[in-house]
Amino acid sequence: MTADVWLPIPPDEIEGLPEGLAYRFWDGAEEFPADPADCVFYVVPYMRPGGVGVRPLPRMSAVRVVQTLSAGTDHVEPGLRHLRPGVRLCNARGVHEASTAELTLALVLASLRGIPDFVRAQDRGEWRGGFRPALADKNVLIVGYGSIGAAIEDRLAPFELARVARVARSARTTARGPVHPLTDLPSLLPDADVVILSTPLTDATRGLAGADFLARMKDGALLVNVARGPVVDTKALLAELESGRITAALDVTDPEPLPPGHPLWHAPGVLITPHVGGPTSAFLPRAERLLVNQLRRFVNHEPLANVILTTGAAGV
Repeated sequence: MTADVWLPIPPDEIEGLPEGLAYRFWDGAEEFPADPADCVFYVVPYMRPGGVGVRPLPRMSAVRVVQTLSAGTDHVEPGLRHLRPGVRLCNARGVHEASTAELTLALVLASLRGIPDFVRAQDRGEWRGGFRPALADKNVLIVGYGSIGAAIEDRLAPFELARVARVARSARTTARGPVHPLTDLPSLLPDADVVILSTPLTDATRGLAGADFLARMKDGALLVNVARGPVVDTKALLAELESGRITAALDVTDPEPLPPGHPLWHAPGVLITPHVGGPTSAFLPRAERLLVNQLRRFVNHEPLANVILTTGAAGV
């Protein structure tokens, strides 16, 4: 049996791949590049429609590592039930922080300063000024304070904010200040002018921003979702948007892709981008560095980075 590695980037375009492995290029095409049973290290194709990445998993009887090129792994986890115990699932921590944080800041500034309205006015040839809120002096709440949440705060730092509050699954202390547990959200939401969602999609965060969450947000607050669409209850969000009480900027939606005619497209006070937080020019060099590092660790029998779970472990 050969020791195959399936890569969604052509292997001859990645410098520094370790020797001793057979590299196969597969980016989600209908035909597999080789027998899935020979694959020992599987890198899931990036940004492919649902179900594509898990398609070969039932036949990967020898796989030892499943590596995503996304920060979230929720799209792969349903397929792990087909794998033998001991397979490690790794995410792409370190790949998307810069791009996602940049887009988050762009969404916040564009929403607050009314950039979509100015673009529409430009299309009509109209010179329309007006008073808009600034980001300066605002209270910002970051829900999901992992590496992406921290990168978002790094980019918010120069904007003269009044306060940044941080929330994660459990409390801890960072160099920038305390991180609150999720249970503190009810007391933090009413003070936030901008609420940024950057949390993974888990059982605990699915529907997190539901009717109660949104009702606790202050009048005029902005909700920004760069996490996963199902973190927000779409029906509850639509009710708040249609009332005009809050606004939203969404890089992810539920459903996704958002179908033509969906009421979110035309809801008042919403800015939508089509899940473009990750795919930028910053992606490829960081993804390649991650893969080279992980594969070197793999061939040298060293601990892998970014291990999210191991199949067969408790609760998996």
